[in-house]
Amino acid sequence: MASRGESITRNIGGIEVPISNPQKLLFPKPKYTKLDLVDYYLAVADGALRGAGGRPNMLVRFPNGVGAESFYQKRAPESRPPWIEVVTLRFPSGRTADEVVPRTPASLAWLANLACLELHPHPVRAGDLDHPDELRVDLDPVPGIQWPQVREVAHVARAVLADTGLVGWPKTSGSRGMHIYVRIEQRWGFDEVRRAALALAREVERRAPAIATSKWWKEERQGVFVDYNQNAKDRTIASAYSVRPLPDARVSAPLTWDEVDAVDPADFTLGTMPKRFAEVGDRHAGMDQRAGSLEKLLELSARQEKEGQGDAPWPPHYRKQAGEPPRVQPSKAKARAAKYPLIEVSRGKDKKEALAGLAKWRKRHPRVAKYLEPADVLVDQMRGRFSAWYRIRINLQHVPEKIRPRGRKTPSSARMPE
Repeated sequence: MASRGESITRNIGGIEVPISNPQKLLFPKPKYTKLDLVDYYLAVADGALRGAGGRPNMLVRFPNGVGAESFYQKRAPESRPPWIEVVTLRFPSGRTADEVVPRTPASLAWLANLACLELHPHPVRAGDLDHPDELRVDLDPVPGIQWPQVREVAHVARAVLADTGLVGWPKTSGSRGMHIYVRIEQRWGFDEVRRAALALAREVERRAPAIATSKWWKEERQGVFVDYNQNAKDRTIASAYSVRPLPDARVSAPLTWDEVDAVDPADFTLGTMPKRFAEVGDRHAGMDQRAGSLEKLLELSARQEKEGQGDAPWPPHYRKQAGEPPRVQPSKAKARAAKYPLIEVSRGKDKKEALAGLAKWRKRHPRVAKYLEPADVLVDQMRGRFSAWYRIRINLQHVPEKIRPRGRKTPSSARMPE
């Protein structure tokens, strides 16, 4: 056992991988170290590489562990060993970057040594960067919505996929939501895949309007948001077996559909997943053999367009798209201001700091705070070029007008002050 500050070397598949400061604490509460993170990814390597291997990955690094500042790194470190593969991606902004393509357990250990807790692959293979082989259904519950409702929406999404000839592979997100991955033939570009995902989201909402939504603006959402924009180019989400930056070191766990109603996301952690993996293997082991066609989803999209449902908003940092509706928040439109009276109450370099600001605001406005429902508190993660920051907005829709406080009003593309 190395002491803090020392380095060790692991021979992984014939490759010598140095692990610097192996006893560095990354998860203070369960006391998981960097070496524990390395050992975890080696224990689940077969499944983790099925989810993230052979794909360009954005690095999300936590050099001082959870609770401390993290940062996004699209470009592979220049000082990397020759056996680390990279591929050049071109982003919607026009910029390019060489991103890491893990293919071996050794490459997972190398990423863990960089304190990359999460694996964030793009939905394309390194050999064809223009045609995704994966459609991603991201089920994101609004505040106040619990796991049972997420499961209900997942079953609706599964039915829509089955009706369009596709197979969904569910997994916990590692946080509050669920992801459903769909292997697809590499015949369509990003825009078509996103259009298919939007059609699916709208159909899920049509079948279950009380518990699901495809509305982009947070103040319009209720229940579980089916995030179609996760299929836009340059978007990544935590893949299967990815460790998440939560205090309990929770991980994103692949499931069978029979398990969806029986499990709790908290069951799967850095400490418990290796045993499960050793006992049952990778629940998504057959995924690559079930690639399907998007034709029926795109036919559904065409029908929706004929019925008047055109494109939906894109993420704010994308160029305005042809056919996209006005990129103006409903809360900014005069006709909607009374229904969605939003104010910004806090900003922070991380979520903890932003929530501390919210707590101070609640203390200053106790009469207002008692009217707020969980979904009225909108926590936004705002991505910059190299890092993320957080802002918190309040929807005052349930607060009597005469006691509504004033606050900063900012567009969704607001930037954190330098």
